[in-house]
Formats: sequence, structure tokens, C-alpha cells
Amino acid sequence: MKKSSLLFFLLIATCSFAQKATKINGKIVVSDAKPSGVHVINLNTEQEVLSDEMGNFLIEVHADDLLVFSASHLDYMRKIIEQEDIDKGIFTVAMTSNSTMLEEVEITNYSRINAVSLGILSKPAKKYTVAERRLYGATSSPLDGLLNKISGRTDMLNNDIETEKKEFALVSLDGLYPETFYTQTLKIPKEEIGGFHYYIVEDFKLKEALKGDNSFLVTFIMIKLASDYKAIRDAK
Repeated sequence: MKKSSLLFFLLIATCSFAQKATKINGKIVVSDAKPSGVHVINLNTEQEVLSDEMGNFLIEVHADDLLVFSASHLDYMRKIIEQEDIDKGIFTVAMTSNSTMLEEVEITNYSRINAVSLGILSKPAKKYTVAERRLYGATSSPLDGLLNKISGRTDMLNNDIETEKKEFALVSLDGLYPETFYTQTLKIPKEEIGGFHYYIVEDFKLKEALKGDNSFLVTFIMIKLASDYKAIRDAK
């Protein structure tokens, strides 16, 4: 009986991980700017498309895939695809212009007040990202760890962490350099900047440099990666 239950569990898990990609329509809506030329990247499948003049695009997705949306004139956005989106075959993403000026506000710095300074903890607590918390929860007990390892869920959660790292790297690159740095220094066409960003976030050294906030090293690595990117692009 126990073996039958385990086999049934594995069968259900296998079926859930073997979902086929589905093409769905998306539409970007912006109230004060053009919705065209937005880079839409599926971080799970590495597919990238551009929105048309009306903000429409077509992309392949699975349930729980993470899409990121970026354009030089719009604020960065992200969306996790729900099964409901797939069932409808269409979804809308509301984006905002990054040229909007914020009113002046007074900010009080509370950064020095924390659990350590208050004597609650002896040292700072480890900070987990969303994907890291999910992995921790799936492996926090020996039984959960074994079942999730057998079903493939642990591998999926590890992949989610890698996807999350790419997303953080993309966010770090957004607005880090002016457009002229890409078009004049790196010789990357304006319309390829989004694709170039996605290409370079695969590089481990660049992700570490971004994480360490080392602008000199980031620039040095990007110059080398730009050369590699153009060589691959021209070879196609």
C-alpha cells in the first residue's frame, strides 16, 4: 500500500513538471507613454519578444513562469504567470513611465535600529529571498527533503533560485549606465540593449561584481561580454 501511494505521488509530480508551453497574448498598458518596444523576457524559458506599437505581444509560457518587462522609458516590471492567465489566453500588464517626478519628501534614517542594536539577536539574521525561503521550507525536515528530492521539486526550486539571481542582476543593470554607453562605447544597437542584458546576466563573474557593487569591475566585464555577444550575433 505504501509503495502504491509513493508511486501515485511520483506520477502526479512528474505530470505537473511536464507541462507543455502555451502561447498566450499579452498587452502592455501605459497611461502616459508609448507601450511599444518593451522587452518581454521569460526567465524560465529564456524566450524574449518585443511589444508592438499597441503594446501587444505573443509569448510561450508555463504556469508559474516569471516574465520581466523592461524599456528605457518605462519602470521595470515583473509578473508570474498564473494558470488563470493561461486558461484565458490573454493578460494585461500596467506599466508606468520612469519620467514621472516625485514630490520632495523628508526621510528619517532608521537603518541603525535593528534586532542586534536592540539586543534581540547577537548577530544579524540570515536574509532569505523568496525562492530561498521556498527551498528551505521544502528541505527543512528529512522526510520533506527526501520526498521533494524524489519528486524533482528540489531541483525545480534550485532552478527558481538561479532565475531569481538573473532577475536581481537585470534590476541592478537597469539604469546603471546611460544609453550612450551601450550604443557608443559597447557598439550595441539601442534595440538590442534588453537582449544584451539578458545575455550577460548568465555570466557568474558579472553577477558577483554587481552583487559586490564594484562598478569598475562591472564595466570591465561588460566590455569583454559585449565583444563575445557581437561575435555570436554576427555568426548567426
